[in-house]
Parts: sequence; structure tokens; C-alpha cells
Amino acid sequence: MKNKRGIAQAFSQPSQGIDLRGATVFDVFGISRVLTRSIHDLCQADHLNDPEKLDLWTANKDPASIRGWIDSGAALWVATKGDEVAAVGGLRAGGEVSLLYVDPDCSGRGFGLALLRRLEDELREQGRTEAHLQATRTTHGFYSAQGWQDDGDPTEWHGIPQFPMRKSLHPTA
Repeated sequence: MKNKRGIAQAFSQPSQGIDLRGATVFDVFGISRVLTRSIHDLCQADHLNDPEKLDLWTANKDPASIRGWIDSGAALWVATKGDEVAAVGGLRAGGEVSLLYVDPDCSGRGFGLALLRRLEDELREQGRTEAHLQATRTTHGFYSAQGWQDDGDPTEWHGIPQFPMRKSLHPTA
């Protein structure tokens, strides 16, 4: 093995063909595709096919914007199957999951769950004991099933409901 990444990969346990890694500038087109397809196809309960809401939600999901996120040090992770980005997740300072989107063709196959667990592990490694996020109607049930709890009254972002949620990152006995 030539490098640390190779060693880490050799001892990691792959999840059903799902590879998890930090995003790079070489992923911007795949990330953009996943974000826009997921929003358009999987989040219909949130945007209600309203073109204005879709435009607002996807406005900064182009490759150039994503490249800017990566260049500025954003903590982005991707789940891949083969050479293709299947899901993307991100973290913000303060222990917040900033995004978690799955390509519609990979929905229900464990990509989102694997990536969410990786993001939670990353927060634990940073010393965080609690995580926060803003769920949508589409994702609220998914997060609840993973131990996330409601954390206040819903708010709105451009007419799209946002449900604040939190999760303890303390190990369970």
C-alpha cells in the first residue's frame, strides 16, 4: 500500500458497494447533478413543482458554486457507486448537517443512511456531542427513523417548510 488512504480503505468495511469520501473539485459536476435531480424528483412534497421555489432552491447548486464551496473549505462528503456520485452531504460549523441529498436512481438503497452515519461520525470526531439540521417534509421521517428529534417550531425558507431537528451524538450503552 502506497499511502494512508490505501491503508484506511484496506481496513474499512465497505457498505454494499457504497464508498464514502471527502468531496474534491473533481466531483463538482456529479454533486451538481445529484443535488438538482434530488430536489426536482424527490422533494416534490416540499416545492410542489412550483418553478419559483425550484429556481430558488437550485440556484446555487451549479458546478461553479459547488467549486466555490470546496475551495472555501466546506466539509462536503460524497457516497459513490463506482465512479458516480450517488449522494452528497455537508457539515457546517457548530455541528450542523447542512445538506444530504441522494440521486433518485439510488434512493432507498442505503446511500443516504451510509452518508448520514459518516457525517455523524465526523461530528463525533470533532468532539461534538449534539448535531442539528433543518429537515424538509420529504426528509423528516427519514431523520426521525435515525434517532433525530424535533427541536422547535417549523420555519419557512422561501415558502418551503423547514423542521429543526437535533440528535445526541453520545454513545449509547
